[in-house]
Amino acid sequence: MSDPQQQSPRPQLSFGLTADWLRARVRVDAIQHDTLLALGRAWAEEGGEADIARAADQLAEALSGDPSPEELDARVQAVEDAAAVDDAVVEFGLADAVRLRDELDAVIAVLSRFSRPRLDAVPQQDRGAA
Repeated sequence: MSDPQQQSPRPQLSFGLTADWLRARVRVDAIQHDTLLALGRAWAEEGGEADIARAADQLAEALSGDPSPEELDARVQAVEDAAAVDDAVVEFGLADAVRLRDELDAVIAVLSRFSRPRLDAVPQQDRGAA
């Protein structure tokens, strides 16, 4: 994908640019999908509904005030624990890996036009390594 404006052939797993072309974005719909499935499964279990609701209420209460980042992390973790949400990991094969690399390369080319000094500060890694 040499044109960063071009739509990915698989937008649900893709790299792109924000509308102002100043930041990269990654879209991984499978994470949201898997999270909602885990939430539904946990909700259906005996006592799951009450545990999830309690944790979500505590998160909502924290959000109504001025919580510290640590408090928010703890409240989000409590909801994740109650809903038995797994780590946000998505596996994909070589074809998607190459496509994602190409998409990210196109995004980096655009971003580097606007932030060259910052990009130069990032150590370059040989693609053959790793």
